[in-house]
Amino acid sequence: MLDLNYIRENIDFVEKKVQAKGVIFDKNIFLELDEKRRKLITESEALKSQKNKIAKEIGFLKRENKDSSKFEKESKEIGKRVKEIENELTVIEKEFNSLILNIPNIFHESVPEGKNENDNVVIKEWGKKPEFDFKPLPHWDIGEKSGGLDFKRASKLSGSRFALYFNLYAKLERVLINFMLDVHTKENGYIEVLPPFLVNDKSLIGTGNLPKFKDDLFKIENYNLYLIPTAEVPLTNIHRQEMLEESQLPIKYVAYTPCFRSEAGSYGKDIRGIIRQHQFNKVELLKFVKPEDSYDELEKLTRDAETILERLELNYRRVLLCSGDMSFSSAKTYDLEVWMPSKNGFMEISSCSNFESFQARRARIKYKTSDNKKDFVHTLNGSGLAVGRTVAAIIENYQTKDKGVRIPEVLRPYFDNKEFL
Repeated sequence: MLDLNYIRENIDFVEKKVQAKGVIFDKNIFLELDEKRRKLITESEALKSQKNKIAKEIGFLKRENKDSSKFEKESKEIGKRVKEIENELTVIEKEFNSLILNIPNIFHESVPEGKNENDNVVIKEWGKKPEFDFKPLPHWDIGEKSGGLDFKRASKLSGSRFALYFNLYAKLERVLINFMLDVHTKENGYIEVLPPFLVNDKSLIGTGNLPKFKDDLFKIENYNLYLIPTAEVPLTNIHRQEMLEESQLPIKYVAYTPCFRSEAGSYGKDIRGIIRQHQFNKVELLKFVKPEDSYDELEKLTRDAETILERLELNYRRVLLCSGDMSFSSAKTYDLEVWMPSKNGFMEISSCSNFESFQARRARIKYKTSDNKKDFVHTLNGSGLAVGRTVAAIIENYQTKDKGVRIPEVLRPYFDNKEFL
């Protein structure tokens, strides 16, 4: 959430930035609602102050056995007006809060303006694309042919966009989770967390998933609980409504969780295989940092995710997202994209973002400096990586003509040094 005073004082700038993110923002509606809201609040406070003064006068007159009926009548009329204002204010506050919660974060000055992925900027590329002396197959064909992936039976169980993993393919997903957690906890200094997979609406509001992306969420009927769309939600809300100490920062969490998304806006994109499913596994990185450190910490977090791809020897590139391709809450985002032979192109496998104070304002997460000043922390998030997509990338990039899928060397100790799936 953006600071209200910041919006008021920079209304034209905010309008321009928000629209560059592809979101409609009418500054006139904001200003009109804000003015009505503030006038009603001012009037209500003035009337309550007047009512308090009258109450004191009534008390004085009664103690003196004097007539106070005139003041009692006036107090009653003021009370009626205060009630009317409160009712009117409730309606306006609801509309105003809805407007505020649907204003996206302002993107950083280093982010290029653009409409979609075609305007993103490739920062770097690492590794070499695999070379085959045969026509490479997509991961779903390889998986189904080997019996390692079964989409038909998964559809019988749950519908479309689900998968069954068997045998070494199931183990590959589990091994990747363990490998990522091991690297991030033992080498990169993250604290491992196993959070709840169900969260309440306040948690989703805190990260910016509600109300904007309500249609992408799976809600539990008759409960104020939702299946998490990403571990970012429970991890960020660990410190919701807390005052942290400066000495605690940065706080670095890593978590494995299953994630659940309806993919309401994907419009049939990547419906084959295990690229875009309703249920998928992720290993998530999250940081709470001081504002002045957040962009340095974004570079470090992105490097932490990149090192996983490098150890797996997967050709990838780092891409700086333009304004129109960024998430609602992000101020700056790098996508890591891995080479996929079936696409003859790159596929996003990790997204690393700096949300600045946007989420912290919504979730009320502050920190206190050594000289007792208080400020909102900055939150950063990165998937380190989407596990199912990493499995798909390994299957396609390490496929052989007749021996199955070669296991990346760094993972072989987890498979008792087995060479092929």
